[in-house]
Parts: sequence; structure tokens; C-alpha cells
Amino acid sequence: MPLSGPVTLAGCGEWLRCCGGGEPRPRTVWLGHPEKRDQRYPRNVINNQKYNFFTFLPGVLFNQFKYFFNLYFLLLACSQFVPEMRLGALYTYWVPLGFVLAVTIIREAVEEIRCYMRDKEVNSQVYSRLTARGTVKVKSSSIQVGDLIIVEKNQRVPADMIFLRTSEKNGSCFLRTDQLDGETDWKLRLPVACTQRLPTAADLLQIRSYVYAEEPNIDIHNFVGTFTREDSDPPISESLSIENALWAGTVTASGTVVGVVLYTGRELRSVMNTSNPRSKIGLFDLEVNCLTKILFAALVVVALVMVALQHFAGRWYLQIIRFLLLFSNIIPISLRVNLDMGKIVYSWVIRRDSKIPGTVVRSSTIPEQLGRISYLLTDKTGTLTQNEMVFKRLHLGTVAYGLDSMDEVQSHIFSIYTQPQDPPAQKGSAPTTKVRRTMSSRVHEAVKAIALCHNVTPVYESNGVTDQAEAEKQYEDSCRVYQASSPDEVALVQWTESVGLTLVGRDQSSMQLRTPGDQILNFTILQLFPFTYESKRMGIIVRDESTGEITFYMKGADVVMAGIVQYNDWLEEECGNMAREGLRVLVVAKKSLAEEQYQDFEARYVQAKLSVHDRSLKVATVIESLEMEMELLCLTGVEDQLQADVRPTLETLRNAGIKVWMLTGDKLETATCTAKNAHLVTRNQDIHIFRLVTNRGEAHLELNAFRRKHDCALVISGDSLEVCLKYYEYEFMELACQCPAVVCCRCAPTQKARIVRLLQERTGRLTCAVGDGGNDVSMIQESDCGVGVEGKEGKQASLAADFSITQFRHLGRLLMVHGRNSYKRSAALSQFVIHRSLCISAMQAVFSSVFYFASVPLYQGFLIIGYSTIYTMFPVFSLVLDKDVKSEVAMLYPELYKDLLKGRPLSYKTFLIWVLISIYQGSTIMYGALLLFESEFVHIVAISFTSLILTELLMVALTIQTWHWLMTVAELLSLACYVASLVFLHEFIDVYFIATLSFLWKVSVITLVSCLPLYVLKYLRRRFSPPSYSKLTS
Repeated sequence: MPLSGPVTLAGCGEWLRCCGGGEPRPRTVWLGHPEKRDQRYPRNVINNQKYNFFTFLPGVLFNQFKYFFNLYFLLLACSQFVPEMRLGALYTYWVPLGFVLAVTIIREAVEEIRCYMRDKEVNSQVYSRLTARGTVKVKSSSIQVGDLIIVEKNQRVPADMIFLRTSEKNGSCFLRTDQLDGETDWKLRLPVACTQRLPTAADLLQIRSYVYAEEPNIDIHNFVGTFTREDSDPPISESLSIENALWAGTVTASGTVVGVVLYTGRELRSVMNTSNPRSKIGLFDLEVNCLTKILFAALVVVALVMVALQHFAGRWYLQIIRFLLLFSNIIPISLRVNLDMGKIVYSWVIRRDSKIPGTVVRSSTIPEQLGRISYLLTDKTGTLTQNEMVFKRLHLGTVAYGLDSMDEVQSHIFSIYTQPQDPPAQKGSAPTTKVRRTMSSRVHEAVKAIALCHNVTPVYESNGVTDQAEAEKQYEDSCRVYQASSPDEVALVQWTESVGLTLVGRDQSSMQLRTPGDQILNFTILQLFPFTYESKRMGIIVRDESTGEITFYMKGADVVMAGIVQYNDWLEEECGNMAREGLRVLVVAKKSLAEEQYQDFEARYVQAKLSVHDRSLKVATVIESLEMEMELLCLTGVEDQLQADVRPTLETLRNAGIKVWMLTGDKLETATCTAKNAHLVTRNQDIHIFRLVTNRGEAHLELNAFRRKHDCALVISGDSLEVCLKYYEYEFMELACQCPAVVCCRCAPTQKARIVRLLQERTGRLTCAVGDGGNDVSMIQESDCGVGVEGKEGKQASLAADFSITQFRHLGRLLMVHGRNSYKRSAALSQFVIHRSLCISAMQAVFSSVFYFASVPLYQGFLIIGYSTIYTMFPVFSLVLDKDVKSEVAMLYPELYKDLLKGRPLSYKTFLIWVLISIYQGSTIMYGALLLFESEFVHIVAISFTSLILTELLMVALTIQTWHWLMTVAELLSLACYVASLVFLHEFIDVYFIATLSFLWKVSVITLVSCLPLYVLKYLRRRFSPPSYSKLTS
């Protein structure tokens, strides 16, 4: 989100910086003393507005007059102040232009006010600030660098801070960062050790200490700084890293934290990672602008021809200008108004659609874009998936348990812990119990391994009835929540609880499990080897307190575990089967260790950890000495649940000719699983996983390998993508655009935006970006059409988007029905408005040429304004209600959408057809009126104008595909208006002549000759070459 304060101190700061105030510099921040600052910092305000109070009017007017279209009308209206050029009353030119501008300014003002209100809501969130007078409430926008701010659990961090202390007993806290980087894993953050040791938070103000921090930059994964306490002897210095940083936009998931503010406003990491919102101009508007330039060229040609036919007599240059004004109707001023009002109607229809409730149109200028999307770029977490993990499968090699058979697992666990352990007596009994017993013990071993091998901590909170301390003592189920850095791990522990083995307690050195018989099993944690992206596995060594047995448990990805476990013939096959179902597979194994074996390992491990050179390599070697011939216990399958109807929606989009790319900040394995699960990659498609490349040579080899694959989805990580784009941008984009689907994982927010920009430049096609988190804002703003999903992740993406939906599945209807209708309706409307003005211009041309090329207007004042407003406005505008097929049919046959991607509804071909129709009808009416011309000139005006109005009304009826009751009302109302107004138009039209039979038959004949051939042609075309949609409706 771009931030800039109102024009106050922040504005001056910006000005100083531009005028030699220098680049952002490193800073020294004194704890709790914002006044001791060494430079000026921006205000902590969020601002998504395009304009401010002063730039609004100039900005809107500039955006309007940069269209060739509107500039032309401005010059035209101004020319009427010159007496030699005046053709009629001033109001004929100024009223329409004023109306166009008023509509635009009001629409922009409403959008800006809405935007301001949304920003104000975020800026007025209240936080607690530590001061010498105690804690005071402060608005987010008033927070300054150096303030000590308290952030409660589940509260958004308001500015970039350094973590000083926490209320959690274990002295750390978890952060949810999905708004910032799209990763679902919670991040562990550590407070500064020196400040965490202080007795109370208030002591932070008693000590003399400061933080020295690097200058603000874009990197959200790194931070360099130092903390210094001056008043201790000797002074204490601690190095600070990303582990101590709390970035704005993240949410604290556990405990209350206190931090010192380092960066605010536009220097926030989250803000520097978002691009400025640009005013989006639709492709449709650009095409219409192009057509108006062609019409202008035609206008100049017609004016020159008329003057040439006068043999450039007299002051011919003034004549040229008069002809330009006379034929100015060739370019219709009402086109802009009609299209803008059409957009407002489409936005209203989208908001009112009961099938996609909660949809909001934030940018009403581009609804037609929705009808021509070629590339859809979507985020994964929270957009395609719900970010809720569910345990789906336990596989023991010979037997697998799914969701429907979990009660069997439960009974196995129950039998182990409730039956009296007396093996000798069992010897002689039937062999069935023996089989049952071995099965039970295998299931038990697997469940126990899953319950112990993880990094999850159970936390107890008071639930109103029981307080925290009591709940912790009693292991109260209703008060327990699990905390872990990965939602997968929580899902596994919740599952072991559901089958009877519950994790009830954990600290640094021990773990407690509760059995179905309410026994507590105590385990000592001897060693913990955390999961890393390189090792793709985690391990733990525990000692069972009751038996003294030492066991090494391990779980990890199948690729690494296959070489660690004992030989078996089912692992690879079953992992493949489960992965195809879109499950995330983990392989669980164990190894029993003798006491002396463990002591030997520990000695070597400690030794390795103390070495100075190649420490990580030596440590890894020692751990690997244990990782051999491990006993394979089971496979677990966890699914990240998809949002409702993601698969059918993606299928619809694919059939509509839209290519879907998934850009996510998440891990490669997770992204690949989701792509399979959501059927983004179809079952018969291969997946090419792009190897990690770091230099030009590797990228070259890998691209060549990829070039040999056909019809194959691509999965690539952000780092490899960066290398490819650096050296082989053109080749990479060319190959990627041919893929049926592309998945980019570990993508930074700015990378997502860059991919969108490259797609637009390379293909020239329209892109649509869909996301739900703060990390998707750049991509949404960069795309031609941004859609935000309002999810659990907050509203940041939906506020920055052009359209906001509540569920991903609504996207199908938004594009297939509303996008398609908006584009087709606007195309029909624009061409009809052009036809309407070309008709009257053709009549003027015939009239002038018959009367010796005189620059005299055919119709005066009110007739000309009435023609494009009161007499024909309603029927022509009612085309925005037209539709060729029912919305159900459009959803059922997404192939109809494919037709629009070629841009056929509004093309040079259709434009030319309408131009020819206009010339034919205009000349027919005019020549007809001249042929049946009797004695007075007044009669020509009466006959030709009436025929023209009737022709327009009949042409609207011809163009309509599905009648709506409002269309009929509009046609009849316009006709009634014309008939009624004849009474007032006696200065132009002879009322007595109109009432005669001769008038009626002449008008009827002229109208028939101008319209009948077109009705016949339309019938023949529908009969012998019907469009695709008519085949579905007939």
C-alpha cells in the first residue's frame, strides 16, 4: 500500500527529501523518546487515494482531456465564442460537454470518498503506548519512531518494530505473516534478551538504551541492527536480526508483546513492497478512443472535399472550420456519457447479483475488462485453499486408514492401553488375537511416533469458567490450543488427540501425553533436530520415563526418507498415489537406541557443535550417522482444504480459454500438492519442476531441458525465476506462455507484480490477478483487472482491488456472465451511438451537396440536441440491458467466453459495417425527403427528421437480442415524447402539414426503404450463418 500523509509535516518531509534531503539513512532510535530523533520521519498513515484535496479537480480534468475525444469537444465548444465560426446557440455545444464532465467528477469523487473512509478506519485503530505517566491510548496514525507500543494477542502490528518483551512464559512469541509474505507457517520471534530480563514493562523507560538500525529497505526476510544499553556497567550490546523484528501488517498469534517503533509510514517494509496504485484505463476505452480518431480523420476529409468542390473560393480556410463544426456530429459527444453510465449500470447489476453475494465493485471504470481476460494469476493460501489442514490418511504398508475408518485406529489404541498386559497367558489362545495384537501394536507405534515427533506446544487459556493456572494443572481440554510454526504439525497432533493419544504438556526438555485411560506418559526430550528447507526432515530423541527406553523418531519428505529407512517395496508407490490425490505426504520412522549408543552420539554431537570450521557440515554428518536403517512406521497424508468449488471454477476458466498461473509465497511441495489437488494441473499432464539455478549456465541448461517437454505444467521457485528473468527473460516467458499452467512458489510480493507486468508486455493480452493477502496487493494493482478475495487474512487485498468477492468460486460468474455481458453490451452501445451520429452527418452531407455545398445546418438548435437526448437516448441506452444468452447458459458453455478473446464484438470490421449502414440510411432518408419535397423547405425538415427518429427506434429493435420490459417502455416513451413535442416545435415543423395523410405515407415509405433491407439481411444471416450463442438458445 502506498502511504503518504495529507499535505502537512509529512508532505514537507517528502519535499525536503526530494530537494536534497538525501536518501533514507541508518537511524539511532532511543527507547521511549521520540523527541530525540536525528532525522525527520514520515507519519504513520495509510493512504490508498489517487488524489488529495488540491489535486482532485486538476487530476480528474487532466485524465478526461488526455482522451483525444474530450479534448476535441472542448476545442469545439470554445470555437463557438468566435463570431465567424458560430453555427447555432452556445448551449448546443456547452450543455452536453458540461454534463459529461459533471458525471465523471461525481463518480470519481464518490470513489475517492469511499477510499478515504476505508483508510480512515485503518488509521484510527487504537493501540496502547508506554509513557512515563503509564499507558495511554493512541491512534495508529499518531504512532512515532521511538514509541514503545503494546500489541495484544490477535492484534495487527501497526508499524515496523523491534521486539523488546513478551508476556509468554517461554520468552518468545509466534507471528502470523501471511499478510506480508503469503506463508502460512507461524514465525517464532525472540525478544531482546536484555529487555526481557527486566522485571516489568515500565522499567523500559527507566533504562538508557537505543537501537541502531539499517536504513529502510524492501527486504522482508532480513534485518541488521544492534541494541545498546548505556547505563549498565559495562554497556551491553546485542546484535539484532530478523528474529527480533515485528513488521507492520503481521499479527501476533500468542501473548502480549512490547516493541519499539523503528519505521513508519512509507518506510514500512510492507509499503515498500507495494507499487503505487495506477489509474487503470480499460482496453475497451482505448479501442473506442482509436475509433474516434478514425472518425476525426473522416471529418477532416469530408470538410476538405466540401471546400474543394467549392473550388476553394473566398475565405476558404474559414469555410473549412465551419464545415468541421457543421459535421462535428460525426464524433458523438454522447458516446462518453452513454459508456460511463453503462459502466455504472453494470457495476450496479454485479452488486445486486444474488448468486455472488457480497461482491463489491471498487473501480467502476473497467467492467468490460472482465470479458476479455486471457491470463488469471492467483494466490494460493486463502484464495484457492482455506488454510485449514485436515488429517486424511494413515498408511501402514499393508493397511490404510481413511477418514471413514478412524474409529478402527481409535479402538486399536484403546485396546493397547486398557487390556491387561499379560503376554504369557495369551500364548495358547487363538491366533486371531495374536494378529489383532500385532496390528494394534503397529498402529500404536505409528500414532505414538506422530504424537511425539513434532514442534508443537499446547497452551492453556482461561475460558471464563476455569482460569489459566487451573487449566494448566488439570490439562483442561476445553482451554487447550496448540501452537506451532506449521499448520500441518497442528493437524497431526489434533488427529492423535482424536484417536486417544493427547499431547497435554511440553517445555524445552519434556513432553507429556495422556492415554485413553487417563494415564500421563512422561517423556524427556534429549535432542531436537528442527525442520529446514535443505534437510526436508525433522527428528527428535526422547526417553520414556517409565521404561527408560531411548527412541529416535523422524519424519520427513519421501524423497529424503526413502534412503534412510530399511528396504521396503511399497513406500515409493504409495507416496505417489497419495500425492496424486493432492495430499501432503510425510514418512514417519523410528530407531531404538541403547544407552551407550546414545552417549557416544551425544559426545560426538557436542564436539561437532563446538567446532569453528564447517560447523553445520560436521553437525549434519554426526546426525546422519544415526539416520540409517530406520524402521518405517507409517505414511501420513494431510490435506490443505480447498475453498468451495475451486475445481469446477478452474475447469470453467480453462474451458473459457483462460490460462491460470499460481503465484504463491509458500513452499514448493505445498504449492505442487495444491496445484494437483485443485486440478490446476490435470491428471494426464506432466509436471516439470524447474531445478534450483543460481547462474547463467545452469539456467541455460535447465531451459533447454524444459524446451524438450510438451504440454507440461511448470513449477518454479522465486529464486530460479529471478535468475531466468535476469539472463533469459524473452526465452523464459515464451516457453512459460505455452504451458497449460504455471506454478511459481516462494514468490516475493514485488516478483508477483513483475510477472504480471512481463505477461502484459510479452503477450499484449489482458491479465487478472486474484489474491486475499497484503502480499498480493502489488500484483492486484499491476494487473489489468484486480480481484480481491475477502478472507480470514483481513481486507488489505480486497480494498486495493478493482473488484472484491467473498469466495474464489464467484470469479467464474463474475467473468463468464458479468464480464461477457458488460463487454458485449458496451460494444453494441458504442457502435449504435456512432451509427446514430453518422446517420445525421450523412444527411447533412447530402443536404449541403444538393444546395451548392453551403455550410448551412440542416437542423437547428433544439432539434439537434433533442435528437441525441430526449428522442433516442432511452432506447439506445436500454441496450445495456440486452443479453444474447441466459446466465445459466453462459456458465454452462464457457466456450462462449473464448469467442470474446479475439475482440470481435468491437473490431474494425464491425465498425465499418455500421459506418456503411449509417451512410446508406442517412442518404436514403435525405434523398427520399428531397424527392417527395413539396413547395416549402419546412416540409423537408419535418419529413426527414420524423423518418430519422423512426429509423433509429426501429434499428434499436433490430439490434436487441432479448427483450426486457424496460426496452419496450423506452421505445414507446421516446415515440410519445416526439409526438408530444411537435406541438412546441412549430418554428421548425409545420404542425398542420404533419396531420395530413400525405405526410404519413411519405414518412412510412422512406422509413421502410431505410430499414426493411436490414431486417431481411439479419433474417438471412441468422438462417444461414448463425452465431455460436444462437445455436445454444434455439
